[in-house]
Amino acid sequence: MTAPQSALRAEMPPAPDALGQVRTLFISDVHLGTPDCQAALLARLLRRVRPERLYLVGDIVDLLAMRKRAVLDKDQQALVARVLRLARSGCEVIYIPGNHDAAFRRLCGLKLHNVSIERRAIHTTSSGRRLLVSHGDEFDTHVRIAPWLLKLGDGMHGFILSLNRWCNRARGMFGLPYWSLASALKRRSGTAQRYVAQFEEAAMRQARLEGLDGYVGGHIHQAGFRVEEGVLYCNDGDWVEHCTALAEDAEGALHLIDWQGQIIETAPRHLMPRQAPAASPDAVTPGMVGA
Repeated sequence: MTAPQSALRAEMPPAPDALGQVRTLFISDVHLGTPDCQAALLARLLRRVRPERLYLVGDIVDLLAMRKRAVLDKDQQALVARVLRLARSGCEVIYIPGNHDAAFRRLCGLKLHNVSIERRAIHTTSSGRRLLVSHGDEFDTHVRIAPWLLKLGDGMHGFILSLNRWCNRARGMFGLPYWSLASALKRRSGTAQRYVAQFEEAAMRQARLEGLDGYVGGHIHQAGFRVEEGVLYCNDGDWVEHCTALAEDAEGALHLIDWQGQIIETAPRHLMPRQAPAASPDAVTPGMVGA
């Protein structure tokens, strides 16, 4: 499914500004290996944006879907090559596997092709905020929704994405712009929105317990910011429906951006970094990435 440029922009909120220098870029839920992966648009973003550090925050490869059917077209192959080229050229690339690429978690602690594989990380922004970074599937157990509803929702999501492809092919024949059926249905689903709210609360609770300033993750395919009790929640979105990423600029401000590098939303900047717990200068915590 390839969306025309003007079509995908029509799905996005108006962008107030273009992004300048990018210190850190967070992307997740690319789902390489599936027909829904918007690899060409992500590759276009990576040509526009040259981060110093790139976090791949889980479900980059959809190993679960590839058991049934693997789709790895030329656009997806080109995207993989671009990420590896970034890693070779000096960009620090950290891969945090998610639930769809969980098999790679057995490689945590290793560095392959200049890509560090970690279970999770703590990222420090240039403004001093300390953020827990993980895919987010670990918070599924904190969501108080019947397991059968979650399983049904997961299955329905795949079915709706399939319908989405056919729907947009038909719309394209009539000159109509790209439109995300899955996104529209999710916004209208009370169960889906309760799941999102509980997921956000669980993620912020974990960051608060660890004395951190916030959380960055993916998993739920719903980009956005939320602040509660001084803790910032950030979700970078996905690359099958919305095509969004989270970017940190040179001043440490955090922005949601679209595939053109345009700013969609900016996180609140007034939050003061929490006092980091005292630690030995020689102490190293496995699986953590600093500033």
